[in-house]
Amino acid sequence: MRQFRMSNCGFRIGSAAIFIVALALGILALPLSVYAQAQGKVWRIGFLVPQSRPVSSADGYYREFLSGMRDLGYAEGKDFILEWRFADGQYERLPGLAAELVQLKVDVLIALASPAIRAARQATTSIPIVFPSTGDPVGSGFVASLARPGGNITGVSNENVGVSAKLLELLMTVTPKLSCVALLVNPGSSTHASHLKTVQADAQVVGVQVVSAEAGTPDEIDRAFAGLPPKRVRAVIIASDSFFLNQWRQIASLALKYRFPSITQRGLYADAGGLMAYGGNNAENWRRTAAIVDKILKGAKPADIPVEQPMKFELVLNLKTAKTLGLTVPPSLLMQAVRVIE
Repeated sequence: MRQFRMSNCGFRIGSAAIFIVALALGILALPLSVYAQAQGKVWRIGFLVPQSRPVSSADGYYREFLSGMRDLGYAEGKDFILEWRFADGQYERLPGLAAELVQLKVDVLIALASPAIRAARQATTSIPIVFPSTGDPVGSGFVASLARPGGNITGVSNENVGVSAKLLELLMTVTPKLSCVALLVNPGSSTHASHLKTVQADAQVVGVQVVSAEAGTPDEIDRAFAGLPPKRVRAVIIASDSFFLNQWRQIASLALKYRFPSITQRGLYADAGGLMAYGGNNAENWRRTAAIVDKILKGAKPADIPVEQPMKFELVLNLKTAKTLGLTVPPSLLMQAVRVIE
């Protein structure tokens, strides 16, 4: 009888344990969005943007971020909301806008480009900061190293100081006698010094001289192009910079006016009339940014999340501009392009 009671009692305890385990496993098996809803948690994600507001939050690369979040089980408005702050090209507004996002107690702050990252870092040392692209996060002082960022910042590097040799190679393909190239940089960028140094080193290897042209305003861009000696400078590299993103049409128009073959890292430059663009896939960067945000919302610390680097690079070529400049584009170059604008 005693043995039967123990067995019966053991059966009841075992059933309860099985029920608890099954319940726990059932919760773990739920999609993240369902779990978040059950917890009543709606994540607040801040966006700090140096440029102007897009037509909608689903435009361009932002669409890729939202798509990435959906793929990870998050529904906007249900599991997370976005808090946007746009500086409209007025960088002096970024610190105040960053402070607003901190006061809102966002769970993650996404900062686009170096000026926004710098403002976000000054505003908080506790809220996780994620960047979807920046050229030299170590040299800019945003992270201690790519493998171990430390602090509260991590993200995706666009490696704009690591592809200068390829940019030169592409320019030399369409301008075989290239002997001097200008590098258009924004003196207010934290990456401009390292970018110039890298371009100079790579250019020296192939026997090309580099002339630095600085511009931090639209008027300065005009003066920079007007001041380039055409008999010496034969092509222009435009540094990847958040300010230049808003000025693609102006820069492309000036390069065409002064008949300079030009190249940068953003595909939109070729769409705006520039000759070429070669760089990482920014749409992919945004989806990888969503994956980093997901890790943070699940408890990972930015200090322990390695800064990611581009997985692949893409060439965009504007044939219409090439014809206007009287350039012959070799078939080998056309074969490399993922997109050709005619």
